[in-house]
Amino acid sequence: MTEQSTGFWGVLRRPFVLDLRALALLRMATAIVVLLDLAIRSTDLEALYANMGVLPLPALLEHAWTPYQFSLHAASGLWQAQAGLFAVAAGLAAALLAGYHTRLATVASWVLLVSLQNRNPLISQGGDDLLRMLLFWGIFLPWGRVWSWDARARPAPARLDYFSAATVAYVVQLALLYWCTALLKNGVEWTRDGTALYYAFSLDQVLLPGGRLLYPYPGLLRFLTFASYYTELLLPFALFLPVGVARWRLLVVGVLLLGFHLGISLTLYVGLFFLVNMASVLGLLPPVALDWLTRRVVPHAARAQRWRPRLPAWQVPWRLRLERTGEPSAGGRQLRRAVRETFVAVVLAYVCWWNLDDVAVLRPAGGLMSAPMRWFGYLFRVDQHWGMFAPTVFKDDGWYILEGTAADGRQLDLNRDGAPVGYAKPASVVALFKNDRWRKYSENYLFVSNAWMRPYYCNYLLRIWHENPRHPSLRHLSVVYMKEVSLPDYQTAKPERQVLCDCELPGQEQPVAKK
Repeated sequence: MTEQSTGFWGVLRRPFVLDLRALALLRMATAIVVLLDLAIRSTDLEALYANMGVLPLPALLEHAWTPYQFSLHAASGLWQAQAGLFAVAAGLAAALLAGYHTRLATVASWVLLVSLQNRNPLISQGGDDLLRMLLFWGIFLPWGRVWSWDARARPAPARLDYFSAATVAYVVQLALLYWCTALLKNGVEWTRDGTALYYAFSLDQVLLPGGRLLYPYPGLLRFLTFASYYTELLLPFALFLPVGVARWRLLVVGVLLLGFHLGISLTLYVGLFFLVNMASVLGLLPPVALDWLTRRVVPHAARAQRWRPRLPAWQVPWRLRLERTGEPSAGGRQLRRAVRETFVAVVLAYVCWWNLDDVAVLRPAGGLMSAPMRWFGYLFRVDQHWGMFAPTVFKDDGWYILEGTAADGRQLDLNRDGAPVGYAKPASVVALFKNDRWRKYSENYLFVSNAWMRPYYCNYLLRIWHENPRHPSLRHLSVVYMKEVSLPDYQTAKPERQVLCDCELPGQEQPVAKK
């Protein structure tokens, strides 16, 4: 152990020293999640991102926009324009995965991800915040220094350990995620009664088969509730212990990666949330785990690299080459590094302030950040909220019936491909959602504060129904929510039929949103 690592400064920085190979894995996992996110979103280009869908640009700018946001996706209301931006984003994510022009690919991927999320905030969840922040901090991390295309043109690094303000920001960001998630869960279901997971598994909108197996066991659910709460509250402290760093990190990665988020993925329908969280902890892997991985993976990768298909030679008719006029001086490099480190430190302090304010708003004294100070968070999208199932679990469960009235008077359910309307609960409510984006949209659709969005969805449903010539013509559509409140002790409530919106064919009465 060197003098630098045993001195006071060396001990203080130990928890924030990361392995370049772990950062490379973090880069690749982040890029894969971005590609998966784009693939899922691309199935709804018109519905969720175009003017013919559920959120036209005028409605977005009027109801769900701040003057500090930007969005390239909001430059056009055509789905074809969205398709072009999606293709560019996918190409950049592939470049990030390969580590090709890594810094440029990271910056551009972050810009396009922010742009995409700003285009439709009604379908966003906590995993989107984390994915956005991973790309943001990745701009300042050397996660393309090894195991990348860029690394082929550079000599191997003299050291694999790396420390900077960005590594501090990355570790602190992960801790903030779990601390704030726990602190926001201040309801008695989490802190005293231990019934939070009982209520979570009572929500048919998110319940998966794994959760259905656990649901009949209240004692087990109570244990898992407290285990989840205290894992989120206490485990992040292990990230800051300067002794036994490798062992603590293996514990954190093992508990979060193999236990906590794998369990979530099997029990609750949360889209890519669990994958984003799994990817986020890979940068913590210690050298002992990476040495083991290197011994087993690198030889196979080297053999695969030697195998290349024989393709006919083809010369590009032009070549673009960018060169710097001269190498920066040592003083110039130090100045740039100082500016970069200072900027990252300032942003990290702002992020901590934002999260403290987010937790403080639940206290009687109110928040800590004034509204005029939020512009930076909205502009660079370092704003974040980790309030899943907080402060208590949502109790208003239920399912949607898209009740269409045909010209001949028949009642058809558009949510079940035009089957006759029935009010019995479906065997699987989760199966009614095409993907988690639609589940989140349907959740936001319920809130009275979002009543403005209801007619757009109703009209969209009418339009796409009539685009299919085999469908019978509808003269009226009601968006009905069968509200079923979750009760304690496995009691069941009688579903209540609520009409959220009515709409007619164009040229007839205007759609009416219920409040």
